[in-house]
Amino acid sequence: MNTGLFAAATPATRMHVVWDWNGTIKDDLDDHVSALNATLPALGGALVDRETYRAKHTVPIPDFYARLLGRTITEQEWVSSDNAFLAHLRAQPVLVREGAVELMTVLRDAGHTQSLLSVCPHATLVREVEQAGIGHFFARYEGRTGPSGGTKAAPLTAHLATLGLTEQAHRVLLVGDAVDDADAAHANGAYAVLHTGGLHHPAKLAAAGHPLTDTLADAATLGLRLVQGRAAQLACA
Repeated sequence: MNTGLFAAATPATRMHVVWDWNGTIKDDLDDHVSALNATLPALGGALVDRETYRAKHTVPIPDFYARLLGRTITEQEWVSSDNAFLAHLRAQPVLVREGAVELMTVLRDAGHTQSLLSVCPHATLVREVEQAGIGHFFARYEGRTGPSGGTKAAPLTAHLATLGLTEQAHRVLLVGDAVDDADAAHANGAYAVLHTGGLHHPAKLAAAGHPLTDTLADAATLGLRLVQGRAAQLACA
């Protein structure tokens, strides 16, 4: 990694990075595929491979099941499947994406701040972050506390408010692997850069038109340029 890309930040150029967890910091595509395949037979569905998973994955998650099954699942089926899916995921070891710890270290040392926001259950997120030993990088890490299956826009609103960043969303970058991550960022006035190594197929991400990179380091680099470009505009206004 070229650490020189992240020079020491000033108050005017400091960025706050909101990291996504599943498929971004946590490298768990194969875990998700196997967890999904543990739930599909009970619903009458066929098993899927990595490419099918990435191509059809969407949120809200019940819509994902509908795409795979060709029908809408019932509330009872959703609750049962979601519980089985999460139980399967919890049984897997936590794998942090290669290079992520180095990148978060470089960002911290340059003076940028970071947090973590996920739609996975909060207790699960806390356990996994602590297991990975990376909680010290984050000003805050939050998972879902309400019903599952929703989008990230409202949780991001609350997350930024708690961090005192609501009025400074122009210096916030969300790095994720899903169109929903970018939609949530834009709904809150923040920037988003997606990466191609997560749970969503690169072709689908590219078609959505959001900034897209192949690595987390490139995502952070591009995001910093966007944030600092906006800072320069505000300084000249």
